[in-house]
Amino acid sequence: MRHTVEKIGGTSMSRTIELLDTVLIGDRTGAQLYQRIFVVSAYAGITDALLEHKKTGKPGVHALFASAESGWAWGDALSAVADQMYAHNERVFGDADARQTADRFVRERIEGVRSCLIDLSRLCSFGHFQLEQHLLTVREMLASLGEAHSAFNTSLLLNMSGVSARLVDLSGWRDERQLPLDEVIGRAFSDIDLSRELPIVTGYAQCREVLMGTYDRGYSEVVLSRVAVVTEAREAIIHKEFHLSSADPRVVGLESVRVIGETNYDVADQLSNMGMEAIHPRAAKSLRQAGIPLRVKNAFEPDHNGTVIRSDIHAGAPQVEIITGIKNVFALEFHDQDMVGVKGYDSEILEALKRHKVWIISKTSNANTITHFLKGSMKAIRRVETDLSAAFPCAGITLRKVALVSAIGRNIGDSAVLAKAIGVLAAAGISPLGVHDLMRKVDLQIIVDPADFEATISALHKGLIEDWAPAQANELHAVA
Repeated sequence: MRHTVEKIGGTSMSRTIELLDTVLIGDRTGAQLYQRIFVVSAYAGITDALLEHKKTGKPGVHALFASAESGWAWGDALSAVADQMYAHNERVFGDADARQTADRFVRERIEGVRSCLIDLSRLCSFGHFQLEQHLLTVREMLASLGEAHSAFNTSLLLNMSGVSARLVDLSGWRDERQLPLDEVIGRAFSDIDLSRELPIVTGYAQCREVLMGTYDRGYSEVVLSRVAVVTEAREAIIHKEFHLSSADPRVVGLESVRVIGETNYDVADQLSNMGMEAIHPRAAKSLRQAGIPLRVKNAFEPDHNGTVIRSDIHAGAPQVEIITGIKNVFALEFHDQDMVGVKGYDSEILEALKRHKVWIISKTSNANTITHFLKGSMKAIRRVETDLSAAFPCAGITLRKVALVSAIGRNIGDSAVLAKAIGVLAAAGISPLGVHDLMRKVDLQIIVDPADFEATISALHKGLIEDWAPAQANELHAVA
């Protein structure tokens, strides 16, 4: 029997004891416990503390270490991370000996990193060595601490429960080699018998490709996908704390959302673009090319089949599957009367956006105006605006906050979808600021005022999903 490769996210990992009763063990016995590989993320909040807060940008150990003004504040921040890890150990392990074992593991890793960073600081106090050249490596090393901690704890817990679990540490701790990712994985699994052992794999892997440099904090899903491909898994599974559903139940109501039974990787890509990742697009590419299906499941409802994502699942009749969106989007409008027939404007704008690491959600253009819809910090977008004003002093550049709501489906090619969307918004008293309906009918984007965000999602969900197809055609399901 071919195995599965399964990833558990950080929020779910923070409920490890519950996971023992659902995903990790549940009612499985004997051989049923095996033929599975688990890739685990750091406990919720740990990576934020090690790097920087993903949403607020509050500096963590890495950001403080990179800042010349912070002095030795990074050391205190690293000690605070250790305290968080010890607190997790106390919650997870009731047995004193096991907790001491887990604490020793944390202490060794934390103090090893501390010594390394002190040595690097001293080295870079000499003019021949520049700290900037080493910051990505530091970021990798810090990020790997969280995954190693949760993987160690999980394997220890399983062993205490009578499961033959093995820690597979891909983080490169004290490993001087820089091998390609696939080779790192191949070596790690070369002597593992999946019929008798349950591998618990760190969600970060040190490798020649430098995952942080390409994927930043999407690395764990890339590790999931490559482990699945290299070990020739029959299926990849991502366990989340919620189901992949037709909308956010907090907006449209628990009684109205529907679990998506199946969809394809095209829809998954559109969700990623809207910040609602089922899986990182690069990770999806590996699975898609290898013909490995992906299943997204609720970690705390193990008997539910979840959502299957495959490249060969095509839509029948046109139908919207998901309504989602981003509330705080910046519309950067660039207008220049001299643009007509002149090349170069687009490339200059894109270069500025890339330089300041601003995420492009969507764009529109006409003869003399290019509008980008952006996600990023106001500080970064203001820098883009400053650069473009200097490069094109005669251009008019305006910045406005908007919301972007998207209706997504494998096939929404019926012209009635657009007409229905406009109709339901009008009935709800919502006036769109713009509509993007591309020729490739997989999504319909509606630009509205941020104050109309939730109302737009609710109106579109009711009109395009709840009232579009018979209710019995979709499973109603509450989302955690």
